[in-house]
Amino acid sequence: MTKIAVLGAGSWGTVLGSLLADKGNEVILYGNNAQVNQEINTEHTNTHYMKDWQVNETVWATANLKQALNNVAIILFVLPTQAIRSVAKEVKLVLNQSNLQPLVVTATKGIEPGSKKLISEILTEEIYPENPEKIVAISGPSHAESVAQKDLTAITCASISKENAQRVQTIFTNDYLRLYTNSDLIGVEVAGAVKNVIAIAAGILAGKGYGDNAKAALMTRGLAEITRLGVNCYQAQPMTFSGLAGIGDLIVTCTSVNSRNWRCGKQLGEGKSFAYIVENMGQVIEGATTVKAIHEICQEKAIDMPISEAVYRVLYEKSSVATEITKMMDRKPKQEIRL
Repeated sequence: MTKIAVLGAGSWGTVLGSLLADKGNEVILYGNNAQVNQEINTEHTNTHYMKDWQVNETVWATANLKQALNNVAIILFVLPTQAIRSVAKEVKLVLNQSNLQPLVVTATKGIEPGSKKLISEILTEEIYPENPEKIVAISGPSHAESVAQKDLTAITCASISKENAQRVQTIFTNDYLRLYTNSDLIGVEVAGAVKNVIAIAAGILAGKGYGDNAKAALMTRGLAEITRLGVNCYQAQPMTFSGLAGIGDLIVTCTSVNSRNWRCGKQLGEGKSFAYIVENMGQVIEGATTVKAIHEICQEKAIDMPISEAVYRVLYEKSSVATEITKMMDRKPKQEIRL
């Protein structure tokens, strides 16, 4: 039995925690919402995030980080991007007191505005600057709602350490969730982060009433943008973007109502304001944070990402959806295959 601390008691954190407990592991959920924690501990549900679903009864939730990390072997980060660095600093303080060196796994998909760093880079910087091999990322087409219903799912676990990737693969894999290992940690994270931005754009097209042709064009050109950023800015491996963390996650996030990013875009396409959507979504829209970092990168490094830049202008510069669609289709003709 492995003791695992899951940091983040939202939908994905709760589902992964319950899954890991189903496999016989000791799982503690860490979250700062006292009502959610109490419900998990007493009712074994988390109805704010997952309706009509039972959490494994052995899962315990707490707001005490030191308690959550006591004798832990694995720490799983499932927090919003903007919370990663601050919580990682707190984790480091606790680990320094205990002399523990647990494996750190991230299931968060994002890029930090300002630093333009990926989640693994933040965790390495704040927790394991001398041991980057102890960081593993899991990513791929995996909506929490679908995994909760035991839909057949395949994702990737990536690390610069083959041994640690394989360890995570073994711990997480069950009869409905299959993990593949990948050595391109950076590429896997870029793919997982940027597809959220493309999903907002896909939702916008759906909200405007566009059909399958537009959806296919958007996803294909979106994959080109993701690959271009990963290869040119982060030195990722191009083949990674043809895998589960790339095209696989892009497909599911751009086509499913379970995607908060897609739902955000759809409402934008229908004419709702971004402020209204944020207020009423009830959960973090990761693509809206990531697109800020992408905009900064595009400005600094002159990387061509027209879809992402259009999303940025709609969200933060009050540009209209109609204007951005017209600008997109009126761009100068270009060669299709290029980095």
